[in-house]
Amino acid sequence: MSARTARTARTAGTARTRMLAAATLAVAALTLTACNNGEGVRDEGASADTGSSSVTPSPKGSEGSSKGAGQTDPAGSTSGGDKGTQGSTGGATNSSNPQGSSGSSGSSGSTDSDSSALTPCTTVRTTATVVSRPLNHLLLTVTNTGSKNCDLTGYPAVRFGEAQSVPPVFEDSKPQAVTTLAPGESGYAGVLLSAADGSGSNGYTAKSLTFHLKGSERVQKPSLPAKGVYVDDSIHVTYWQSTMDSALAW
Repeated sequence: MSARTARTARTAGTARTRMLAAATLAVAALTLTACNNGEGVRDEGASADTGSSSVTPSPKGSEGSSKGAGQTDPAGSTSGGDKGTQGSTGGATNSSNPQGSSGSSGSSGSTDSDSSALTPCTTVRTTATVVSRPLNHLLLTVTNTGSKNCDLTGYPAVRFGEAQSVPPVFEDSKPQAVTTLAPGESGYAGVLLSAADGSGSNGYTAKSLTFHLKGSERVQKPSLPAKGVYVDDSIHVTYWQSTMDSALAW
């Protein structure tokens, strides 16, 4: 190979090298430009996420809370609130229901309020006994001499001597139930004749006693001691009781 040929080959090789280098730089520049524009290396997945996060969705949880509060969905939560109100109203209605109040009136059935269901004691024997304890007390005894059960209701309307009025009753002595007497059984009432400490006034000695049993027109006239009994304006009676102790506790 001649010197000229060798020089020509070197020149051609150098030119090709320079062209390749220039092409490489051009490609790199284009690549860099594409990267700067965000187009050549764009991540579609990341871009989609970023776009969705820029929109604020309506939280389903808060929507449910609004419905629960009865403000967003009138057809749902508001009707639920109404039902709750109706439930409490129903309870109040039941408490004022006349059928409920009839239960209360049932408790009064243990007293003598329902006289139509009672059998007054009409066939009886009565006595009046002055007791030593407590002082100034008289015990009235009514014995059922009939063949059927009878009921002693209320209290004895007693009159001593020429008294024009009957004495008051100890209201707290009213029993829980009417005193019912089987044949041969007895009921009792106590009479406080006068104050034990002598503080009573308008005292007098009575030698006779009369009283009526409720439901009977017959006048009961039990005997008093021959010397009579002393009575003043402290006089009180008890309701009819089933035991002597209950009658003399006042």
